Amino acid sequence: MRLSDRTVQQRLLWLVLALPALWGAGRWAFTPEVYGYGHAIGDSGDWAAWLLMVTLAVTPIKLAWRKSRVATRLVRHRRDLGVASFAYAAIHTAIYLSKKGAAAFAGSELSTDYIWSGWAAMALFVPLAVTSNDASMRWLKARWKRLHRLVYPAAVLMLLHWVWSAYDATTAMIHVGIMAAIFIARLWLSRPRA
Repeated sequence: MRLSDRTVQQRLLWLVLALPALWGAGRWAFTPEVYGYGHAIGDSGDWAAWLLMVTLAVTPIKLAWRKSRVATRLVRHRRDLGVASFAYAAIHTAIYLSKKGAAAFAGSELSTDYIWSGWAAMALFVPLAVTSNDASMRWLKARWKRLHRLVYPAAVLMLLHWVWSAYDATTAMIHVGIMAAIFIARLWLSRPRA
């Protein structure tokens, strides 16, 4: 059985997207005294956020360069990027829960700003990840697009989580600026033209 070019591209993309997780898992397994909980939770959260920003940047890129081959490929793989962002967020959450030892204990921290914002973002990401497939698009029809607009409040919550938990406020604010630029570009490029 010969795989289509699109299937091959998708598998290669997933291999590339998995490399940071595999690298981090290997470092944590073989050098835990150097690469421990703090690095693992930080890196997984960073990758979740970076991939979400790339996913959200696809629409402004498509609007700005409609006929570009790069824009066309990004649109084709936007759901893959979004699901990968969710996968890193799920790894981030699993690392957090493994450190806390129990979901009940983690729930006791919900009054902390960066904890509740992280859980709220995750709650919005779950239905997006579950419905990021062709079958869900066919079943939900127009409701699919409305559901997937939850990515915007989820992204804001993710940014709040990132800023409130950041060790380096400058880096966090740079990322807020990048996300704001993506949102502004999307609004500007999708405005009605006279």
